[in-house]
Amino acid sequence: MLRKNPIVALVPLVPMNRLAPIFLLLFGLHSVRAEAPAFNDPQPQRYKLTARASELDPRAKEHPEIDFVFEKGGKPHDVENASVDTRVAPQGKLMIWLMGHSDLLAERVNIYGIHAIQVSYANKWFGKLCQPTPKDMFARGNIRLEAATGDDVSDEIDIPKPDGMMERAFQFVKWLAKENPQGQWQQFISDDGKGIRWDKVIISGSSHGSTTAARFAMHQAVDRVVMLCGPRDQDQDWQGQVSATPANRFFGFSHVLDGGWSGDHYCRSWELLGLHKFGPIVRVDAAKPPYDNTRRLITDADVKNDDKRAHSSVTPGGASPKDVAGNFLFEPVWKYLYTHPVDEIGEPTQIDPDCLKDHVGKK
Repeated sequence: MLRKNPIVALVPLVPMNRLAPIFLLLFGLHSVRAEAPAFNDPQPQRYKLTARASELDPRAKEHPEIDFVFEKGGKPHDVENASVDTRVAPQGKLMIWLMGHSDLLAERVNIYGIHAIQVSYANKWFGKLCQPTPKDMFARGNIRLEAATGDDVSDEIDIPKPDGMMERAFQFVKWLAKENPQGQWQQFISDDGKGIRWDKVIISGSSHGSTTAARFAMHQAVDRVVMLCGPRDQDQDWQGQVSATPANRFFGFSHVLDGGWSGDHYCRSWELLGLHKFGPIVRVDAAKPPYDNTRRLITDADVKNDDKRAHSSVTPGGASPKDVAGNFLFEPVWKYLYTHPVDEIGEPTQIDPDCLKDHVGKK
């Protein structure tokens, strides 16, 4: 039976003097850090914490019209996850992940000195709204933005602020600041105490989550956007609008067998976002960091010729390829995506004439 109180799980302590050389060897961490309070933890360790959104905020509601509920089949569906490693010098940045929890990814960004949370918000609309086709070139983008902000920007859905990503993230971080003071979560709350410090946020996701991350970052300036296997919305034009987050702060990574790539969905979004201005498309399998300082990375690593496996391969997990020693091939890629200095950019390239731009009426 699920505990009513939020859960805190502590990873067993391993002395930092034993782990630091391994971290530096595997990940090559930068010594330059953003403004961040140092950890003052008498027992440095990686903390993993979970809580239910419905218990953190009594205003939170279910949205059964889009199959967004708090429990299903006797299992909770509003669990949120957070982690931080106080053995690593902090960068003063918070990754907010917009898809299902990936502890393997969270573990990596923690090693880079980045805090991580995954939030539960009303995002189950995809495949239910804008069907069979969107009513206009901004309809999907408007729903994404409403789901992220809780602002009334779409007439196809009604998501109030307590159920949007922004407020869910804020309520979670407020709880984390009290529950886990060792993690210095308070730094991510605005000075007026009314919201998140978005200038410290790396907004990230895969697939549907990466697309919403991009749409949100165009509305709200953030520190960085990391888009794994995305963004999509190939029948939409919101990607070409003026962005609150500068284009050099967007980073994308895809497998070439992913249907979103082979169908010219990602290349179109990347160009509409302006990423071609910061370097060529680089195949990571034949290159090393810093990948010409580009914002567009692809791979053709072996995924057994499976397009679904290709889609999920760019996120740490069972589908992501490994070397003979069992190490993920994309370790340097993930480090680059989440830590490469945003002011180091590649040479601009021309628009790719072979990337299909008009997908209206196509699947």
